[in-house]
Amino acid sequence: MADELRKQDDDLWVFGYGSLIWRPGFEFTERVAATIHGFHRSLCVFSHVHRGTPERPGLVLGLDRGGSCHGIAYRVESRLRQTTMDYLREREQVTLVYREINALARLKDGRRVKAVAYAVDQRHGQYSGPLTPEQVLDAVRHGVGRSGRNPEYIINTHEHLVAMGIRDSTLEMIVRRLGEG
Repeated sequence: MADELRKQDDDLWVFGYGSLIWRPGFEFTERVAATIHGFHRSLCVFSHVHRGTPERPGLVLGLDRGGSCHGIAYRVESRLRQTTMDYLREREQVTLVYREINALARLKDGRRVKAVAYAVDQRHGQYSGPLTPEQVLDAVRHGVGRSGRNPEYIINTHEHLVAMGIRDSTLEMIVRRLGEG
């Protein structure tokens, strides 16, 4: 029993707040609702690769400073730590707009774990800063990149958050406005 607990202490935890919720892309042994503090989910990253191009950026989520964020924590067995980290870095660090951080995540069952997460670097040129609803909608409507159309990303994320009981008023507004034309 003690060996099993020690082994689990070596496991990797990954916090997802956007597409990692519905498309993690790595093997995991546990998936638990979780919350981190000090960061909030924000549509604040101009996507030049996955949901847009440098010429026509899309707009994707980042963890921005302040507040808290509800999402998913995944436990990855220690034997898959390096493979998973390599995958995450290839996926999330394409343009280095995200900083890899270790966040304290409180799991739904009360456990607290250190989880790898990706927070936006506000000094990076792809950080959008505050945008008007019209600017957000324009970027989302027209963004297309390696991982597909930007509206699909927004709709998938919104639907999965709703299924988890998480309300995001910005995503709700965008989904509603996308449906209007």
